[in-house]
Amino acid sequence: MAKVCDITGKTPRTGNNVSHANNKTKRKFYPNLHKKRFYIPEEDAWITLKVCTSALKTINKKGISAVLKEAQAKGMFVVE
Repeated sequence: MAKVCDITGKTPRTGNNVSHANNKTKRKFYPNLHKKRFYIPEEDAWITLKVCTSALKTINKKGISAVLKEAQAKGMFVVE
């Protein structure tokens, strides 16, 4: 299961763990993803999306239908 947001396309970023002695080892910063069900009244259907918290805030502000249209236009979300 890929750790990618379905709406924004956020993926894990890489960086370093830096110790007190300034030793650097590779690490990953993962997006804060949640599996969430959304109801789409136009289609009278429920869909399950893996979304980051910033996408949840956007959905609460604009509505699920508008956000899905924007994501589809950007190529992030594919309607089946």
